[in-house]
Amino acid sequence: MQIGIIAGSGQFPIIFSKAARNKGYSVFITAIVGETDAAIENYANAVEWVEIGQFERMIKFFNKNKVKEAVFLGAVNKTRIFKDVKPDMTAISIVSNLRHTNDDELLRAFAAALEKRGIIIRASTFLLPELLALEGCWTGRKPDPDEKSDIDLGFYIAKQIGRLDIGQSVVISGGSVLAVEAIDGTDATLKRGGMLSRGKAVAVKVSKPDQDLRFDVPAIGVETVRVMHEAQITALGVEAGKTVVFDKNEMVALADKYGISIVALSNERETSEQ
Repeated sequence: MQIGIIAGSGQFPIIFSKAARNKGYSVFITAIVGETDAAIENYANAVEWVEIGQFERMIKFFNKNKVKEAVFLGAVNKTRIFKDVKPDMTAISIVSNLRHTNDDELLRAFAAALEKRGIIIRASTFLLPELLALEGCWTGRKPDPDEKSDIDLGFYIAKQIGRLDIGQSVVISGGSVLAVEAIDGTDATLKRGGMLSRGKAVAVKVSKPDQDLRFDVPAIGVETVRVMHEAQITALGVEAGKTVVFDKNEMVALADKYGISIVALSNERETSEQ
């Protein structure tokens, strides 16, 4: 069995590659220059390094290795899209037919183009369902009433910006929105929100209302907690079943050390009281 990976930055491509090989897959990766961790070479049968927009080179690599299924994994620095792209004619054609170049529309268009060429795009978690967030409070400290109120509001606000495909996370304090994720990403949002808070704010990260689980699934991990601590953000709310969690035990231990509360919500109005 062969599986293809279109790999961006972060640890997800490596985690997935390990799991795929353990389950008997041969792993073929198209890695993005300047984004993908070079260590990915250790976990693949073959790697093709490509620039953003080199669609035909990616197709040729997958066809050469008889890849019929692939996944999108990891992030791409969105600011590079405006200054560091080397598109081939196929990529230009795909983008030129789009009304908007937001995340969902771009990714769905490229996924559709791949499927037309015989490569089915699978959900990014299809081999690793255990990485999806389980409902409940994970930390020793539960959100206090003020944090709970801000998390509920943040969940609603984050869903609205997700509906517009602006971002997936917000920072809230005392019922006020301090920061909304845009092209700069979650960590930058946490830092911006922290600068405006007075030492007590919450962060919320959720999936989009029409989230396509094949790509751009929200993710959190140890680094999320580190950035929250530096930004003096005291609680984190995420969406159960639709958020990828990396190194959960280490992340929760660090959150407990810093007194940060982490809770996974099942809907827009409730946090779990478990």
